[in-house]
Amino acid sequence: MVTVTWLLRTLLVFHLLHLSTSVDTITSTQSIKDGDEIVSIGKIFALGFFSPGNSMKRYVGIWYYQVSEPTIVWVANRDNPVNDTSGILSINTHGNLALFGSNETVPVWSTNIPVTSAKNTVAHLLDSGNLILLRNDTKKLLWQSFDYPTQTLLPFMKLGLNRRTGLNRELTAWKSADDPGTGNFSYRIDPTGFPQLSLYKGTTKWWRSGSWTGQRWSGVPEMTSNYIFNVTFVNNQDEASIVYTVTKPSVTTRMIVNESGFVQRFTWSNADRRWIGFWSSPKEQCDYYGHCGASGNCDPYHADKFECTCLPGFEPKSPDEWYLRDGSGGCKRKREMSTCQKGEGFVKVARVKIPDTNVTRVEMSYDLKACEEECLKNCSCLGYTSAYGESKGGIGCLTYYRDLIDTRTYANAGQDMYVRVDAAELGICLFSTTYLLYYLFILPTACKDFFHSL
Repeated sequence: MVTVTWLLRTLLVFHLLHLSTSVDTITSTQSIKDGDEIVSIGKIFALGFFSPGNSMKRYVGIWYYQVSEPTIVWVANRDNPVNDTSGILSINTHGNLALFGSNETVPVWSTNIPVTSAKNTVAHLLDSGNLILLRNDTKKLLWQSFDYPTQTLLPFMKLGLNRRTGLNRELTAWKSADDPGTGNFSYRIDPTGFPQLSLYKGTTKWWRSGSWTGQRWSGVPEMTSNYIFNVTFVNNQDEASIVYTVTKPSVTTRMIVNESGFVQRFTWSNADRRWIGFWSSPKEQCDYYGHCGASGNCDPYHADKFECTCLPGFEPKSPDEWYLRDGSGGCKRKREMSTCQKGEGFVKVARVKIPDTNVTRVEMSYDLKACEEECLKNCSCLGYTSAYGESKGGIGCLTYYRDLIDTRTYANAGQDMYVRVDAAELGICLFSTTYLLYYLFILPTACKDFFHSL
């Protein structure tokens, strides 16, 4: 009888201890040590200590609570691990959330914001996966993990630049499956020119999702009306940002940047009990940034032909390199071509991811006709397109004054780009389209583009 009573008391104490470490908050009187965890109210996410892969080092992270495959979505001390299981995450005397190792007075990691007292703050883990630090009295938000993402973008998490504060929320890959430290690949909004999402390897641009067309990213044709997300894109004086929300709350999904340099979207299958790859990029040669160089266009649909062509009015800088199927050197203006106030015009290149928009000038009040006139009157303008080219009639105007880089063709998506050519090139195109037999035999590439656009 004594043994049974002792066992019941032990189980009760264990249950109470488990409850005490399974609430969604950290306070000045309730910290968590290695082995404990807190769980969001709806039991969607958990926060605690973990060791990735084959590593023995300890990190504080957030993971899915009900997903059977361990999946970390955020790491606090990614570049400063604790070397043993002595870690404690607590509200320190200054009111910051702080991680301490054994016998340490300086935190391994901290929210590091100006707060006056530990009694004034409390940390909550939300069902969105966001860890927030609030003032106890006013409930004012002081800090949130969504402002400091690691490799994962969750629904309702904002990616982009706050132009007022300078805060730039970007994804950065892990170093490896065993090391969540800051890796070599990052995914972020480029705010200059007309904002776009880009993947970087170090400081080198690796892949562009392109600019926002009004319906999708120009370099992500998979984003259709049946896509599983709604996307809110904001570009104003305060910020350039995006937020994804799911169209079906039952869908568990995440986007990551992995250590190999791929941006990937996954959804969780309860039936298969695994993550299913929904989308990934880059996935073909034409996706990689600048594959065909300046003023080149990458068209993967040329069966048994070199995927690189020159935009209208341009020719390969190095024919020998192009013969060897190396288009990275790009294209140059054709010899003796004059595009300055001598009867020049524009050839439409249809269904493309428009060139890098970091170098564009933006006039959102212009329609496509005004955009053409703006480009035509400036001899330095190489081409133009609509800012939101997939909206009805096109909205806004982008004009280009520097190299046209990273253009590629799609089969059933993309925008129309208008490239400046001289009167002779324009005349050849107009003349040639009158005689359709020329198309099969001698019509120049630029004119074929023009013909297809009619």
